[in-house]
Amino acid sequence: MKILVTGKNGQLGQQLQKQAPAHTTVIAHGRDTLDVADKEQVFAVLQQAQPDLVINAAAYTAVDKAESEVEQAHAINAQGPENLALACRELGIRLIHVSTDFVFDGQQPQPYCPEAPRNPLSVYGQSKARGEEAIERILPEAITVRTAWVYDRDGGNFVNTMLRLMNDRDQLGVLADQIGTPTWAGTLAQCIFALAANDGAKGIYHCTDAGVASWYDFAVAIYEEGKAAGLIAKEKPVQIKPITTADYPTPAVRPAYSVLDKSRLVEDSGIELNHWRQVLREILAT
Repeated sequence: MKILVTGKNGQLGQQLQKQAPAHTTVIAHGRDTLDVADKEQVFAVLQQAQPDLVINAAAYTAVDKAESEVEQAHAINAQGPENLALACRELGIRLIHVSTDFVFDGQQPQPYCPEAPRNPLSVYGQSKARGEEAIERILPEAITVRTAWVYDRDGGNFVNTMLRLMNDRDQLGVLADQIGTPTWAGTLAQCIFALAANDGAKGIYHCTDAGVASWYDFAVAIYEEGKAAGLIAKEKPVQIKPITTADYPTPAVRPAYSVLDKSRLVEDSGIELNHWRQVLREILAT
């Protein structure tokens, strides 16, 4: 099986390359060799590669910058998926696209199922919602995998930012009124490949690790597990204080509650999801 991966340099792109199943050939592209916003280039690259599957891990993810870089966000997150869907339909290629919890407004009190109505609050969320809608319209047999709070041991993410700050500061304020679920990029890659192995899988799936947390809960866990793993050198305890969204305004509005219902994923992939804290512990210990 030949798989073409976009966004090869991102956290997910790296894990997709690491965790590709045996007997598969992965062709990985970054923006320098495949700009998904360039329709002609998308068609040319896919036609030359002739993959069996395209996994679109390319995304504009600078949530706050998107409020002022609207055109760039929509080019990558909305036009990009549309270009890929058009090319995959014409060439008979299967498509798996990665999306986000930011397509929701965070107002409902229970986990979001894949069929829940989209109501994004930010430019980033709007651009990702338009990408989803384009795929549904053009290639309904494609798979869209929504995820949230993605991190890996390397790269720029909340976990590594917290570890750095915890080694430098004596006190941190972290949001306690935004609720979701952390996701290791490796979990997301595993779930994507499991869905790819199911010929009947199509439509929208939700993938995070198991459990629920606030960013404050996540930060406290990072501190405790980071100390246990020897990643926080300073002996003086770091005070982690819960703060509210009102205390820390940002250009982009974020959903207050974005826990995702993953039951359809578990049923169709056969994967058993581990609790986010257990996954964090294992990743920081390696």
